[in-house]
Amino acid sequence: MPTNNPLPPKENALFKRILKCYEQKQYKNGLKFAKQILSNPKYAEHGETLAMKGLTLNCMGRKEEAYEFVRRGLRNDLKSHVCWHVYGLLQRSDRKYDEAIKCYRNALKWDKDNLQILRDLSLLQIQMRDLEGYRDTRYQLLVLRPGQRASWIGYAMAYHLLKEYEMALNILEEFRKTQTVKPYDYEHSELLLYQNMVMREAGLDKESLEFLETHDQQIVDKLALQETKAVLLSKLGQDQKAAVIYKELLMRNPENAAYFKLVEDTTNPENVEERLKIYTDTLEKFPRASLPKRLPLNFLTGEAFRKRVDQYLRIALHKGVPPLFINLRSLYRDPEKVRIIEELVLGYEESLGTNEYFSPEDEGKLEKESASVLLWTHYYLAQHFDQLGQTKRALEFINKPVESTPTLVELFVLKGRIYKHGGDIHEAVVNLDEAQSLDTADRFVNSKCAKYMLRANMVKEAEDMCAKFTREGVSAVENLNEMQCMWFQCECAAAYQRLGKWGDALKKSHEVDRHFSEIIEDQFDFHTYCMRKMTLRAYVGLLRLEDVLRNHKFYFRAAKIAIQIYISLHDHPVLDGEQDEKANAENLTPSEFKKLRNKQRKALKKAAQEKEKQKEQDKKDQSKTKPQDPDVDGPKEEELLPEKLCRPASPLDQAIRFLRPLQTLAASKVETHVLAYEIYSRKGKLLLMLQSIKRGYRVDKNDPHLHICMIKFLQTVTSRTDLPATLNVVLQQEMSSIYGGNDAWNLNQEYLAINSTTLPHQQAGARVMCMLDSSKQDKAISIATNLNLHQVNIQSCTDVFESMCRGDFGKCEKQAEDYQVKCHELFPHAAAFIAPGSSNNIDTCGHEIHENVNHEESS
Repeated sequence: MPTNNPLPPKENALFKRILKCYEQKQYKNGLKFAKQILSNPKYAEHGETLAMKGLTLNCMGRKEEAYEFVRRGLRNDLKSHVCWHVYGLLQRSDRKYDEAIKCYRNALKWDKDNLQILRDLSLLQIQMRDLEGYRDTRYQLLVLRPGQRASWIGYAMAYHLLKEYEMALNILEEFRKTQTVKPYDYEHSELLLYQNMVMREAGLDKESLEFLETHDQQIVDKLALQETKAVLLSKLGQDQKAAVIYKELLMRNPENAAYFKLVEDTTNPENVEERLKIYTDTLEKFPRASLPKRLPLNFLTGEAFRKRVDQYLRIALHKGVPPLFINLRSLYRDPEKVRIIEELVLGYEESLGTNEYFSPEDEGKLEKESASVLLWTHYYLAQHFDQLGQTKRALEFINKPVESTPTLVELFVLKGRIYKHGGDIHEAVVNLDEAQSLDTADRFVNSKCAKYMLRANMVKEAEDMCAKFTREGVSAVENLNEMQCMWFQCECAAAYQRLGKWGDALKKSHEVDRHFSEIIEDQFDFHTYCMRKMTLRAYVGLLRLEDVLRNHKFYFRAAKIAIQIYISLHDHPVLDGEQDEKANAENLTPSEFKKLRNKQRKALKKAAQEKEKQKEQDKKDQSKTKPQDPDVDGPKEEELLPEKLCRPASPLDQAIRFLRPLQTLAASKVETHVLAYEIYSRKGKLLLMLQSIKRGYRVDKNDPHLHICMIKFLQTVTSRTDLPATLNVVLQQEMSSIYGGNDAWNLNQEYLAINSTTLPHQQAGARVMCMLDSSKQDKAISIATNLNLHQVNIQSCTDVFESMCRGDFGKCEKQAEDYQVKCHELFPHAAAFIAPGSSNNIDTCGHEIHENVNHEESS
């Protein structure tokens, strides 16, 4: 539809030049042409020109002026599709997608067949997962451009994502009939595999297999073809045919563990000998392959296992394979296999030390082993005893090669790891620092050292360590944030949390949250690209990944830290400067207060100097900065200031913002529901508290933290006499399935009896016992401090010790000190349990909290 205020030919030519300048990113020239039109009194309020001027200004980073001009243009020409389209582009650049969609729909009222607006609308609809709207828009595009491939594919994909498979297949089939097939046509091949993917998701396994066999020659990706055929044959009960294909795939890649598993599943070997034959046959054809030697160790037992693992260990130690232990670590779930491995390797160590052979029987039959074989044997034994939690023996074995070969990086990395598992994170840092000094070009060792420093709360040192590999001229923290280095930011957040620096910890958590938002925004780059390049299967996989992106461990960890801090800030708000000073003045002597004031003045002076330096740096950076591209850069986000973050107006609302993605995507983790309970209990939302408990109960009803929440909730409901009758009825009905009508004391006694062998559960039961009846303090402490249980490790003992120091068991300083001494005897290297009075003494209540000691992770 034509605009209300059409331009004459001269001005219209200028307007077209504005559009061309915008497309070519010649923004200054575009503003000049806009000025020429608007300087004419007749067209000073020309809506479309004002809108385009606003759009150009937006691209130059002048956002406020841009909105002013676009809104002015829209007011002057409400029936212009250009004005509405431009307004939509502005909203899109600010990531206000719902508002942008409204603008595009208004633009289509005045020009319903505008292809560019329809394309922009479809992009936003798929980004927001408005699949019904996306389907309708793609239909309009198909009607307008039936000759374009993307029109058909987009329309079919809309139905696929809506799970209307029949319609999607009909559209794809009709489109395929119009295609002329070229030899080795990759894009056509991808279309066939995508169509087959839709058929499989529709449950058409037989038809899908027939489709693949029919178009076998046209499919270029032979690996995907073979794998898909085998899966379909297996589903249709044709295991023998599937086994033939999997064996062919094994010949193609004998290092793929999944293929061996699938061959076993489809051949169904009746005994261990038949199962072993699968691997021996492969080894005959590929004698240098390592996986056929390793996988049989998973199911062999007794002498057969001893013979095979002996051979495997000797070859690896002779070659000097550093990750040998990592390859065998999964076997450590079986105590008998652990015993056999230990016997063998200790035998090697003794024999190599005396006669330089793996065993005395080899003397005279084989050549002597080199000195490095003994080094790698000690290296393996150190990892072996570290895995078993025998820190002293692990250190004995690692110290031997360190003394003989003090230049090998791997030895110091392992020694640091042993100290970390033993609870002495500071000694671990010393060894990792030594390791990275031996090879300053090794980024992995550098990162590992920085990680250990953060575990030891040495944040500044960790930043300096990372700065060796970050871009020059930019601080390490900024560069790591630009690179979305989330492991560093999560570790930083945890370190700041342990140090009680809530604002800095929240800043890191929010940075991680922003990274996930940016990754979701990055989908925009692929909506058109994948349609054009026909990478349709990968595109569908991307969309499905983005839908569950915040299920990632980095987001979970950052969100958990943020929620815990916001809960703490709700319970103990950070005071403003003056209030803080008054509170300090009341608790300090005049001389101490004077020292504090001097310290604060110095800190303020230093902060002012740093701020001045930062301003100068910002000015330099701005002079170098190119004009902003809103589609690439997005809106400028608010600066994260620690001082502001630690003083939120509503901490619990901020906590809920982090919690919601976890409730949707991490509902299988009981920690999610415990955190939800902690938030809603402070809001006094009884039904939401009950909902959190029920969800957690379904995941793990024996979880120690959940047990405490359950008892607290029962006590809360029992003590409330002012509840409305309707609410009370609902609560009683829903609680009956969990509590079974028992009171809190009986429930706790039952819990203690069921979980009588594990320390975390006994600690939770003991805490509840003390909470319900303070006269049972001694009994509760004796239960919690019993070290003759399962899961007695540094982390669980530290939790008990800190719980005693927090006052969860009442006043018990003497018992806490006694427990610390007992734990120190059990874990002599753990810094949290160093006995009072020693040179490296830590606060009696162990304020230095260490990460979970997990021997399953190699870090």
